[in-house]
Amino acid sequence: MKVMHLLPSLSSGGVEQVVLELCQGLCEQGVDCVVVSAGGPMVPAIEATGARHIRRPIGKKSLKTFMQVGKMVRLLKEEKPDILHLHSRVPAWVGYLACKRLKPSLRPHVITTFHGFHSVNFYSAIMAKGDRVIAVSECMKEHILQHYPGKVQPEHISVIPNSVDTTQNYPEYRPSEEWLETWRTAFPELAGKYTLCLPGRITKLKGATHLAPILAELHRRNIPAHAVIVGETKKGKEAVRREIEQTLAEAGQADNVTWTGHRTDLRDVLCACDVTLSLTLQPESFGKTTLEALALGRPVAGYEHGGVGEQLNVFLPEGRVPTKNTAAMADLLANWYENRPTPRLPLPAPYRREDMIGAHIALYRSICES
Repeated sequence: MKVMHLLPSLSSGGVEQVVLELCQGLCEQGVDCVVVSAGGPMVPAIEATGARHIRRPIGKKSLKTFMQVGKMVRLLKEEKPDILHLHSRVPAWVGYLACKRLKPSLRPHVITTFHGFHSVNFYSAIMAKGDRVIAVSECMKEHILQHYPGKVQPEHISVIPNSVDTTQNYPEYRPSEEWLETWRTAFPELAGKYTLCLPGRITKLKGATHLAPILAELHRRNIPAHAVIVGETKKGKEAVRREIEQTLAEAGQADNVTWTGHRTDLRDVLCACDVTLSLTLQPESFGKTTLEALALGRPVAGYEHGGVGEQLNVFLPEGRVPTKNTAAMADLLANWYENRPTPRLPLPAPYRREDMIGAHIALYRSICES
């Protein structure tokens, strides 16, 4: 069986990480994997799994991208994949239109994955056009059925959550002493503090402005809370960071926040902090970082919507907080300062890496056999 994955690029990101994990698991099972994208720093990692990477500029939101449709037709004829797996909207349009140009006998089976809550319009509806559609959470399945009625039948939607590698993320894991010493040296202001980790790129939707009232209330209660914002400020988002900094300064909390920038050792950072937060202002489709923290046995406090709310329902129901209710979040964190909870472990199906791989293989095989 040959599977071809289409996505915009192979820079860092949630979709790219899922495709990497799929390639690892599928190649281990003897599946022939081909990844088509504009390339990026993750190409060597993809190729190290045994998958092949083919560079094509299929990700830019530009009419020029549709000039790639003809080339994609030729590529599909050459590679003859059994499955064409579409992971993002622009590549999905390229792949879908290319398939339409092929004789029915030459067309691969098309599978799409809704990795996120896209804007609801004709452009996004391409993700509902797969022969089978994957939703990464139950709330994502509900989103598809609500906004694309008639486009896809409920029985053609498979819920396959993103996963965690439990050989890397497990409750007994601890950072090395060398790492801890480096961390303490880099951020001495964290010593003796109640550390609250907020992971993710610096965007408005991540809810970092909510840290100001939360920290202010915890300090009013004499709790030495300190937020650790772990993520990069991408070009064009500098104004967002300035807004967050201004909100913190106005609340008198600027000195109670550490900005680490992008980190490649997030697992260690999650373990070093007392609580991981999810303050997203809009629901996320899944929330991989929160699941990693839970798998590590670290408590997660999050707004109760979206995929994070689903995870907390399973692993730590007391960590669910009414969305955008900073007072309730401060109350919960104050209680956890005295009595930190432990998530329900070990990680059950379907959240383990082997579950995700197995579910994809089963879906691929079932559609090929049908």
